[in-house]
Amino acid sequence: MALIDEIQIYITAGRGGDGVVRWRQEKGKPKSGPGGGNGGPGGDVYANAVSDIGYLDYYRHSKSFAAQNGEPGGSFGCQGGAGDTLELKFPIGSVITNRTTGEVFEINNLSDRVLLLHGGRGGLGNEHFKSSLNTTPHESTLGAIGESADFHIELRMFADIGLVGLPSAGKSTLINALTNTKSKVAAYHFTTLDPHLGAFYEFIIADIPGIIEGASHGKGLGTKFLKHIARTKALAHVVALDSDDMMTDYTVIRNELKQYDPELVAKDEIIIFTKSDSVTETELKAKLTTVAKLIADKPYFIVSAFDDTSIKTLSDGLIKILREKQLRAVEELEQDKIKKQQEMGEITEQDRIALTIKRDQELEQRDKARAEQEAQENSNYIFE
Repeated sequence: MALIDEIQIYITAGRGGDGVVRWRQEKGKPKSGPGGGNGGPGGDVYANAVSDIGYLDYYRHSKSFAAQNGEPGGSFGCQGGAGDTLELKFPIGSVITNRTTGEVFEINNLSDRVLLLHGGRGGLGNEHFKSSLNTTPHESTLGAIGESADFHIELRMFADIGLVGLPSAGKSTLINALTNTKSKVAAYHFTTLDPHLGAFYEFIIADIPGIIEGASHGKGLGTKFLKHIARTKALAHVVALDSDDMMTDYTVIRNELKQYDPELVAKDEIIIFTKSDSVTETELKAKLTTVAKLIADKPYFIVSAFDDTSIKTLSDGLIKILREKQLRAVEELEQDKIKKQQEMGEITEQDRIALTIKRDQELEQRDKARAEQEAQENSNYIFE
């Protein structure tokens, strides 16, 4: 089944319950005055995050949703019941746009819960209007209509690494080798028509379907999947060694990314040369010479799906790069936090130095623990 990554739906929040006109009739207290209660508020509409990237398929045949209306007020001044909240679910990475107001909401974490629409306020019952000058009010008000709007939902997947490259470069084979994903593999172009995610240790790898020249202008699969690359933290550019012109293959993808969004080419990049089993040692050296400028300042790996050692080398290299990147991000956040606290006068320069020393000690312990973990993983691999 094709991945649904873009939908439009209409949502209505609940209408508020009407206020009512009632009169108290109590034993021994005839004509006790007004007793009409207020109406209950209409249900709000919330968006919740789910981890299933295919969840938008749920909305394929259901395009209209409404929260429950509030109940009318009751006798003896009782307020009507509130309408039930409507909880809608969307995959992590969804960008929700209210087409009526232009508001944009993003769901980036499983814990995210975003208020999309407010339910209508309940109407006022006649008890509300009672006063010394108006002891028998006959007034009441209707409940307010809840907010409603057309929404456009677009899925932009999150991943730590996005595999990009021309069709048949070996991206699907690669993600299958590195993760437990079962991406389709066949000897023809555009085998992969939907993005695939795979768990790689504590990280996520995304297999982005093949991009061809002109994709940024709608050719081939067009921009349908280019948008998913925008949220990947780094790119792994897959280039096949059996290509007649590897440099051109690489340049085509880089140009399409740049034309779609210049920020994409600024992301950290790793180059993976696949299908090393299709060339001899002499041919491999000659091909790498043609891309010498390309690999001069970027990490690169040479792999074959039939060579477990090369896959293990790639796996170890990727996990090291990703963990270092994660560590740098944490350090930057901590430095920014300390800097802001210092600017606000919450910590002194002496405190900042102490915190920096403590952080360096923690990082040293973390590096030591990771080195031991990697050594254990390597020993397990050799044993297997």
